[in-house]
Amino acid sequence: MRTGQVRIDGKRAKAGDRLEAGQAIRIPPQLGNEPVAEPKRPRAPAPKDADALIRGMVIHEDASLFVLNKPSGIASQGGTGIGGRHIDGMLDALQGKKRQRPRLVHRLDRDTSGVLVIARTLPAAAALSESLRRRDARKIYWALVKGVPRHRGVVKKALEKQSGFGEGGRDERMAAVDTGTGQAKHATTYYVVMGSAADQYAWVALHPITGRTHQLRAHMAHLGTPIVGDFKYGGEAAKGRGELDDTLHLHAREIDIAHPEGGRFNVIATLPPHMMRAWALFGFDPNSRIDLFDDEPKR
Repeated sequence: MRTGQVRIDGKRAKAGDRLEAGQAIRIPPQLGNEPVAEPKRPRAPAPKDADALIRGMVIHEDASLFVLNKPSGIASQGGTGIGGRHIDGMLDALQGKKRQRPRLVHRLDRDTSGVLVIARTLPAAAALSESLRRRDARKIYWALVKGVPRHRGVVKKALEKQSGFGEGGRDERMAAVDTGTGQAKHATTYYVVMGSAADQYAWVALHPITGRTHQLRAHMAHLGTPIVGDFKYGGEAAKGRGELDDTLHLHAREIDIAHPEGGRFNVIATLPPHMMRAWALFGFDPNSRIDLFDDEPKR
């Protein structure tokens, strides 16, 4: 691209160009028949217990995919200070005798637990990624929030990355703003209150239509009912009291998505230990299969 060898409709292509249907793309002839090699990225060494650790997360596997129940506290991918203790860094343990290394097709925040889908092959990764891109995937999260929102509702607030938070103003977070403001991205979350403990805490089921960074955390804080353990968005109000842990109480409970081999695929992940303790404390049913989002749109 720097030398003008890649062109769109005869014009030099730039890295920021967006493609539209029907455009003619010209690439250097010498690249036309070259196989595309997967880039070799240096990885931090996986922990010694990686095999047992990630195998213990598997709740479903077939020829096309794995589904993990990711624990809270383990990142999906590497980053500063994370080293090799993240899901992507441990996927070699799931490769087995297959030629292709399993790959992530979506992510969860480090402190969010629950359903994480891993593709076993490139075609499966492409199919799953396309379903997610088209929002042809239904994700349900469970959260424990401080305070009780109205029984059910929808939050339609755009999210914009803002800086200047935390110690020394070095932290960033997503702020709920009106659409069309700055670099804000549209975000929609449906929610239903599944249970409550007086007016202090609520078990909330969340159905995000979009998949923005920290969307559920920012939207719940915007309602004035932050997720327990979410100090980034809830501050002191999010602190666990009494027997409640200070760990984030947000869990990817269920996903329904098109299976790469045809048909639909649905899987449910059990709650992590700290949320099981909270559910027991308040008398909530951790095995509930009640679905109050049947009438909500998928897109």
